Amino acid sequence: MAALILFGRSTVRRHIDFHTSMVSGHLVDPACPVLPSLLPLNVDKEATMHKSIVAGFAVVVAAALTGMGVSRAESSAASLVQVPSFGANPGALSMYTYTPAGLETDRPIVVALHGCTQSAADYHAHSGWPELADKWRFAVVFPQQSTANNAQKCFNWFSTADDTRGSGEAASMKSMVDTAIATHRSNRSRVFVTGLSAGGAMAANLLAAYPDVFAAGGINSGLPAQCATSIVQATNCQRNNQNLTPVQWASRVKAQYPGYSGPMPRVAIWQGTADYTVYPVNGTELRDQWTAVHGLSQNPTSTQSLPGGTTLTSYADSGGATRVQLYSVAGMGHGTAVDPGTGPTRCGSTGAYFLAAICSSYYTGTFFGLDGGSPDPRPTTTTTMPTISTSTTAPPTGPCVTASNYAHTQAGRAWQNGGWTYANGSDQSMGLWNAYTTHALRATSPDYWVLADGQC
Repeated sequence: MAALILFGRSTVRRHIDFHTSMVSGHLVDPACPVLPSLLPLNVDKEATMHKSIVAGFAVVVAAALTGMGVSRAESSAASLVQVPSFGANPGALSMYTYTPAGLETDRPIVVALHGCTQSAADYHAHSGWPELADKWRFAVVFPQQSTANNAQKCFNWFSTADDTRGSGEAASMKSMVDTAIATHRSNRSRVFVTGLSAGGAMAANLLAAYPDVFAAGGINSGLPAQCATSIVQATNCQRNNQNLTPVQWASRVKAQYPGYSGPMPRVAIWQGTADYTVYPVNGTELRDQWTAVHGLSQNPTSTQSLPGGTTLTSYADSGGATRVQLYSVAGMGHGTAVDPGTGPTRCGSTGAYFLAAICSSYYTGTFFGLDGGSPDPRPTTTTTMPTISTSTTAPPTGPCVTASNYAHTQAGRAWQNGGWTYANGSDQSMGLWNAYTTHALRATSPDYWVLADGQC
């Protein structure tokens, strides 16, 4: 595809070359029009030029990451305030904040990242974070992407120029945190980050890149930290099992801040079982990654049923402190879970990619300890990150069965939707639902099966 756009008296040129299969095949959702962004030819910053070029290619991923709708108007609500200047901004982002009236000093900060095609105003209006900020007394920072950086306004979670420590958009978000802390005299040890889809993937990258800044994070329909470093890898990450061990996933976190030996962030993961934009296997991989980061087993220490068909599995350390949570919302597609209403656990409003089920922001906020309760503290001792070992260890115990995907579903070890097969419990992707594709599954707990190819 090529685009040459004349805009007013200035000529703006953008040339984007996609393989035909990318446009008409599986990489672009047909519901989303492919719209090239505008690239001013007189840009004199090499970094900005690079980001603008990336913006054209990023349209491929944009369609799959919350990019199938039209965003609301960009005008901010009265309570959402833009901060024009916030220090170094190599990622060329915009900063918006929501601050409860009369906010006291030494209060927490939550950084909330929107999804593709969305804006700070969208996330402010629907996510429920502002109403929780009023109730629990904390400030919210809403970074905003632009079409100059990414044609569909996705944060560039798949680009090392933007998602690593001290670089691009990640560095801009760090500047926003520093400015918010200075402005509100906030508690530097109580800074948190959350996000949806591309924003969730960027949140995971921020937790890996800045474990010394963020105490915890909430990832909604997102992807593991550093799953992708290119457009093609990003699409593969969204849809497919990467077949990495928990230790290998954890090593990608460790590599983002070499030499860091302090406490690692706690993580709450939200995933819909009917999400066919960011497939459910990503929730499992996030769980694997962050439990391994904390040196924990991938078997939950507790399981709880919550409203909206939600199952919460928690992963605690030897002292009983929960380090990782995985919320699986039955039947929910791609989006942030909200629960409009006036009850104590309800918040948010429905909209494009804000789906009625359960108030994810409320439960994430309590996990952060924002409700005034006592959150599980960050470990006072340092966390030793696991290293990749080449030694062979015995596979975990539990029934192990090798069969076709069809046979697994018939036996209740897996389920299928839309012709694709998923392991019960872990929701790991097993490929096409037929009698020819074969996998091994192992039960790690009742009704909880994981891929175990080569282990049976």
